[in-house]
Amino acid sequence: MVKHYSEQLDRTFFALSDPTRRAIIGNLAAKGTCSVLELAEPFQMSLPAISKHLKLLENANLVTRERQGRVHYLKLCAEPMSEANAWIEAYRRFWTQQLDNFERYIASQTFGEKQNDDNDKQS
Repeated sequence: MVKHYSEQLDRTFFALSDPTRRAIIGNLAAKGTCSVLELAEPFQMSLPAISKHLKLLENANLVTRERQGRVHYLKLCAEPMSEANAWIEAYRRFWTQQLDNFERYIASQTFGEKQNDDNDKQS
């Protein structure tokens, strides 16, 4: 299996490692573009704390920010999530194949033992 390394992938998984940031992404996915205040509303934390989360999401390229006057709006970006999904899918296929091979091996061993038991009974 080919090793795949990407700084973007590291930033994506790090950004997704926090439940607050995952909730922010969920809100953006459900609502589309939201202001910082709209995104901060469900959380019991300060605006500077939310801003740190948003900055980390921006650094991971998971959101983009647009400023309209004094209001900052954020929008979800799908590309980094697609890369993370492709990485996960490659490993899912790998492990599915490994488990299928193991299942076939176990079945062949069980079948071989059954044949030996049948032969012993006939003797």
